Amino acid sequence: MSWLGGCATVGWYGQAAVGQLDMLCKREPIDRLLADPDTSEELRARLHTALEAREFAIAELALPDSSSYTYYADLEREAALWNVVATPRFSMQPKTWCYPFVGCLAYRGYFREAAAERRATRLAEGGYDVAVFPAVAYSTLGWFADPVINTMLAYDDVWLAGLIFHELAHEKLFVRDDTAFNEAYARLVEREGVRRWLRARGEDKRLAQWEADRQRQQAFTDLLLSSRTELIDLYDSGLPEEELAAEKEAAFERLRERIRDFARDHETNAYRGWLERDLNNAHLASVATYEAGVAAFAELLEVACQGDIECLHDHAAEMADWSADRRARFLARED
Repeated sequence: MSWLGGCATVGWYGQAAVGQLDMLCKREPIDRLLADPDTSEELRARLHTALEAREFAIAELALPDSSSYTYYADLEREAALWNVVATPRFSMQPKTWCYPFVGCLAYRGYFREAAAERRATRLAEGGYDVAVFPAVAYSTLGWFADPVINTMLAYDDVWLAGLIFHELAHEKLFVRDDTAFNEAYARLVEREGVRRWLRARGEDKRLAQWEADRQRQQAFTDLLLSSRTELIDLYDSGLPEEELAAEKEAAFERLRERIRDFARDHETNAYRGWLERDLNNAHLASVATYEAGVAAFAELLEVACQGDIECLHDHAAEMADWSADRRARFLARED
């Protein structure tokens, strides 16, 4: 059956090449759009913000001064791509897919939602827990000039700036075969960048609201990660599969109750999507990939670097030469 896997891989590279080429072909220089009287005032304002965020990233966050985010592309869809995440039935370890140049990643990206769903269905039929997540942006790590895309304009300017900081952090540093390290680093740069950007703009009220939202989101993330830890302990217990399946189902039902309680206590509908999903390992594995190691980088920036962002970048670059196990210990704050 190996030839089927090979054909699937060839098919994936084909759609990836077509999707990337489509994005490149749709790029327009932002300066040209700003000079065009036919550009709407709404788009004009958002593109000004994107350029300001890019300049701040270069000047204040020591991020790359490349051509990324000097272009705009309207992809005429709601996501840049759709990422498939899969884990074994009784494991929180995500399946990885390997590629030239970037190494192995804990997800598989598709430029068409239907293709992602087909892949997810095949994985589920093979016994995996699977989830499909829309991604509004991604980085080509400096291989191309990444554009601001319409999907990045879905929310407010703070969110847009954070995305630019996050993706430029990937362009600054990307470690082969270590998705969790890369995402934790980029997430910390994103959040610290937003904090400094709002402070520099004198937007104290907006910063206070953002900090409050971040605290609430961190509490929710901690809730999810605690359920992940509970499930890891369950899967390591050595119980027979039938008992594991029953205990797993009960654990996810408890998680749903915790989410309901959290949403009620915080008087928000922001987490409705979590209640509408058929939650499984893949959802929690994805949260851990993006969030579990952020605290380690935050501590590094605050304690060892005393707030110096260039020091953070230097330490992270040194860690690229560490073993994967040592980086994992750092992310877990065990090193």
